[in-house]
Amino acid sequence: MKFAKFTKQLLVSAVAAVTAIGTASADVDFSGKTIEWVIPFSETGGSAKWANFFAPLLSEELPGSPTVVVKFMPGAGSTKGANWFQEQTHDDGTLLFGSSGSTQFPYLLNDPRVRYEYKDWNAVMATGTGGVAYLNAKDGAQFDGSANNLKQTKFIYGSQGATRLDLVPLLAWKMLGMNVEPVFGIKGRGDGRMMFERGEANIDYQTSSAYLKGSTELVEAGTAVPMMTWGALNEDGELVRDPTFPEIASFKEVCEATAGCETSGEAWDAWKAFFVAGFPSQKLAFLPAGTPQEVIDTYVSAFEKVRSRPDFAEISAQHVGKYPMFVGANAQGALASATSVPDSARDFVIQWLKDDYGVELKAE
Repeated sequence: MKFAKFTKQLLVSAVAAVTAIGTASADVDFSGKTIEWVIPFSETGGSAKWANFFAPLLSEELPGSPTVVVKFMPGAGSTKGANWFQEQTHDDGTLLFGSSGSTQFPYLLNDPRVRYEYKDWNAVMATGTGGVAYLNAKDGAQFDGSANNLKQTKFIYGSQGATRLDLVPLLAWKMLGMNVEPVFGIKGRGDGRMMFERGEANIDYQTSSAYLKGSTELVEAGTAVPMMTWGALNEDGELVRDPTFPEIASFKEVCEATAGCETSGEAWDAWKAFFVAGFPSQKLAFLPAGTPQEVIDTYVSAFEKVRSRPDFAEISAQHVGKYPMFVGANAQGALASATSVPDSARDFVIQWLKDDYGVELKAE
């Protein structure tokens, strides 16, 4: 599978900060207005922390410095909010929507609950992220860089659903030969972390922003032990350590150290395809269908100004991690990467979901 070409295009674009953006219209003025940024998850997860980080920065750069309010619409692993956004007809720039991998995966898997179409939306900004899996202190003491000593342990994991972004950790743990039982139905990864904190789960994973904000405190307190990150892609499309957590091994490294886990073949190719769709360009900001081009250009210009701040690299690393940010045409390119996987990967995952979780989905 070849991921290098598009990955290199995105990374080079980010480093060079060259973005095909239009010139914001002088007629667009948000003075005295309130912009609602709707997040289809609970207020405790990584998407909430991502939007809350960017909202005040966006407010400063939009003409008229409007108030940007982050609102939450959890339900059905984000499908509820995405279906709602599909029906919105705002054309004045006062509605923004944030999606995540848990919104993209049901779309990729032809989930019958999906009534939204990404091609109708206007992507104005995208960022990558990573993820960290961790264990409780007892089981973490058995972790030696491989999963060999963990295969006899029964793990409980709070999950939004097997067709959501949780697909990536669930398949990874399956490939490692671990016995992880998901408890489906939580509204966001923050709820999964709370299950872990209460002792109702003994394994968890969080996206980078949520891990930095909440889970690092558990590690520092000694109640959680990092197991692995999902890694990151380098310019050649190879999986390497996550730059935000260089001290933590990647899933590839743990897999290579674990008996029976292979970093080639159908399972690996499927896992990597969905990792690429779910993380390097995971979180996206959209304006609804029908938004005038001048409003779109105004948002693109504002997000470009956010990215160009002298302190942006420092503050973003602290809050959302060390990942590229894409705007304008490059955000559209990131969307294309996030909403496409090879048919072979989709077919493998659909069969795995049926076999392991009884989820019935149809391949195209």
